[in-house]
Parts: sequence; C-alpha cells; structure tokens
Amino acid sequence: MEFWYSENHTDNVKFSIRVDKQLFSGKSEFQRIDIFESEEYGRFLTLDGYMMLTEKDEFVYHEMITHVPMAVHPCVKDVLVIGGGDGGVLRELVKYDTIERIDLVEIDKMVIDVCKEYLPSVACCFDDERLTVYYEDGLKYIRRCANMYDLIIVDSTDPFGPGEGLFTREFYGSCSNALREDGIMVNQHESAFYKNDAIAMQRAHKRIIESFPISRVYQAHIPSYPSGLWLFGFSSLKYHPVRDMNAKKWNSLGIKTKYYNTNLHRGAFYLPNYIEELLENVEQAI
Repeated sequence: MEFWYSENHTDNVKFSIRVDKQLFSGKSEFQRIDIFESEEYGRFLTLDGYMMLTEKDEFVYHEMITHVPMAVHPCVKDVLVIGGGDGGVLRELVKYDTIERIDLVEIDKMVIDVCKEYLPSVACCFDDERLTVYYEDGLKYIRRCANMYDLIIVDSTDPFGPGEGLFTREFYGSCSNALREDGIMVNQHESAFYKNDAIAMQRAHKRIIESFPISRVYQAHIPSYPSGLWLFGFSSLKYHPVRDMNAKKWNSLGIKTKYYNTNLHRGAFYLPNYIEELLENVEQAI
C-alpha cells in the first residue's frame, strides 16, 4: 500500500509526494506538526497540513530570504527573525561574522524542538552564542521595539492561523519603527500564480508600501511550493535592493551557497509581466 502526502494548491490542483514513512505527528497549542520522509524530497515539515520545507529544496528559500538583504546593507549587526523556527534562516545568518546579535521570535516551541530532532541539517545552529530565542507572538514582540535592528527577516507561515498577524498593516508599521534609519525588512511574499495566492500577495504588498519608502518584490524557484514560483518582499528605509547591492564585498566573504549568487540577485528583481501588473495595480491604488 502506497502512502502519499497531498496538499491542495487550489480546489482543482493538488501537489503530492510519495511518503516512505511518517516520523513525527503532534499537536501543539497552536498547530499540528508533522515530519515525513520521502524518497524524492527527503524529510519534510508540514504545519496544519501545509508544506513548510523539504530537505531537497529548503536551501532556495533560506538563502534568498537571508543573503539578498545581507548583500545590500553595508553593516548588519543586529538581526531580528520573526518565525524561523525550523532554523534555516539562522543557519544562513551565522555565516556572517559581522553580525553581533540575532533575536529569534517563534510562537511555537514545539516547532523548534521537532526540527532539532528530525531536521538537524536545517536546525543546526541554535547553539550559536549570538542567538536569543523568544517564545512569543511576533506581533506582540515587535510592538515593544523601536530603533533596535539593522535587519528584520519575517519568515512566517501563510496568512492564516498562527501567522495571520504577521501580514497586517500594524505589523509592518511596527517593523518599520523597530528598524534603524537605514534598516531593511524582508518577508516571504506568497505566490502570484493562483488567484487566491495572488490576492494575498497584493494585500501584503499594499500594506508594506504604506510603511516603507522603498519596497520591491523578488522571486525564486522553489519546486515544492505552490506553482514553484515564490515571491519575497524587500523593504527599506534607505537602500535599493539592486543599486545598493555590493557584489564585490559580498563575494569577498567566500560564503558557500547552493542557489544564491550576486548575478542571480540582480535578476531576481526582474519579474514576469503578469506579476508586475499585479503589483502596479496595487501601487496605483494607493
């Protein structure tokens, strides 16, 4: 008997992976957490039945949400990660010796505990001495912050359930307030291929541009995510993501990546026409 994990991307589209075995299933105070093992994608994490990462392609997401802002900002010392309980963003951040402090706010302690046990290649840097973990709601945490961070990475789940508050106008305004005057915020920005996902993407973009003078969207190819084309948001109080990217400086660091490079960095901000039109429709309505 074959066992398949299936996720509905729309009412008419389903994504399925044949599973060898289920390694963990549990329910925290906030959500159901499952770890599966598969031949094609390796181990993968789902929350409330939605794919969060797979061992095979997680590097794309974590590299693109981390190294893009790090290649733009000239001196990141203090970083806030909201979400990120799987540890992938943290793994990429600790590659930078110049970072002095990493605060990670994760609402669900069980996510971190489970990922440490079953996804050790991802959740491998929680012992870094620069890290402080806060187990609380990201929206409540950010309300207390002002002029504290050079970089905020919003590694949230989708805009419902525990992650819903991380897509609000109040949240993005609080992130802007929590950044220093040259700070950068990056966020996972959903997809734009399927109708409902596109609406969520536009809604997030509208709320972000109300709080940041510079706001751009960039893309990456993540096969296990809906449509395979995933978007990220780059928002800043000062820096442009392409014009201010310092390729020579970043390349001199010698950081090893599997997906990100500085040529791809530039290209990621050149979007397909249908996505540009969705974004322009939002911007013109402001």
